[in-house]
Amino acid sequence: MAVVVGVEFIALAGVAVKIGVIMLVYLNQSWQQTIDRCHAQGLELREETLRHAVLHGAGMRVRPVLMTAATIIFGLLPILYGTGTGSEIMSRIAAPMVGGMVSAVVLTLLVLPAIYFM
Repeated sequence: MAVVVGVEFIALAGVAVKIGVIMLVYLNQSWQQTIDRCHAQGLELREETLRHAVLHGAGMRVRPVLMTAATIIFGLLPILYGTGTGSEIMSRIAAPMVGGMVSAVVLTLLVLPAIYFM
C-alpha cells in the first residue's frame, strides 16, 4: 500500500512541477516583453507596470491550469467515492492526488505569481 501511495505522490509532484514551470515561462515572457517595450518607447519601468506584466503572464495560464487540474480531479472522483470491491484501498490511493491537485492549483495561480513579483 505504501508503495502505491508513494508512486501517486511522485505523479502529483510531476504534474505540479510541470504546471509551475509553464507558469514561470509565461511570467518570464510577459516580464521580458514589458521591459523590452518600455526600453523601446523610452519609458521608465515602474512597479505598477511590472505588476501588470505579472498579472498578464499569470492570466494567460489560468484556463490551462484549471483544465489540467479539473481533468485529473474529476477523473479521480469516481475512484475516490466508489463503493465497489476494493474501493477502500483505491480511495486511499486517489485521495492524495485529488487534494494535492487542489493545493497545486492554489499555489500555482496565487502564490507563484506573488513570489515572482517580489
